[in-house]
Formats: sequence, C-alpha cells, structure tokens
Amino acid sequence: MEQRPNFLGTYFNKDTVLRVSVVAKIFSWVVMGIYGAQFLIQVMSTILQINRGFWPGMAVTDILLNILFLFEQPLRGVVYFIVLQAAAQTILIFMDMEDNTRRMVRGLDQK
Repeated sequence: MEQRPNFLGTYFNKDTVLRVSVVAKIFSWVVMGIYGAQFLIQVMSTILQINRGFWPGMAVTDILLNILFLFEQPLRGVVYFIVLQAAAQTILIFMDMEDNTRRMVRGLDQK
C-alpha cells in the first residue's frame, strides 16, 4: 500500500497552515510582551505622578478613572493573547479533524 503525504483533493497547503499557526503563537507572545511593558510603564508613571503631588487635588472619581485607565489596556492585551492562542489551536484542531476523516474513509475503502 502506497502512503501519500498529501491528498490531491486538499485545498490547502499543510505546511503553510502550520506556519500560520506558529506565527500566531509567536505573535501572541509578542503582543503580550508589548502590553506588559506598557502596563509597567503606566504603573511607574502613575507612581511618579503620585509622588510629585499631581493627585492630591483630584476627586475620587478622577482617581478611580485613572486606575481604570491603568488596567484597561493590559486587559485588551490579554484578550488579544487569548484570541491568537485560540486561533492557533483551532487551526491545528481543524487539521487533525481533516486528517482523521481522511484516514477513516481510507480505512473504510480498504474493507
């Protein structure tokens, strides 16, 4: 029995799909690093603002809004990270499903 690496009816290149998955995983970590660095810079900036006396005249709502702004961007980065990781895994799941379906049909054809 001859084993073919690629089925002729396949409409996608498996190597390209695997590369896209790897790039999505790498890019998700890059995005996480960028948003993490931005969060650290924002925290340091906020601490400097407090130490330099910019906050004493602010109302409670202004302080709460500044704290909200401090955490808003990193949460966006976490969402991007999760979406990119999920997309990379979903691509691999679909490729496994396609491969298992072809294997099952080939097994049925041989019987």
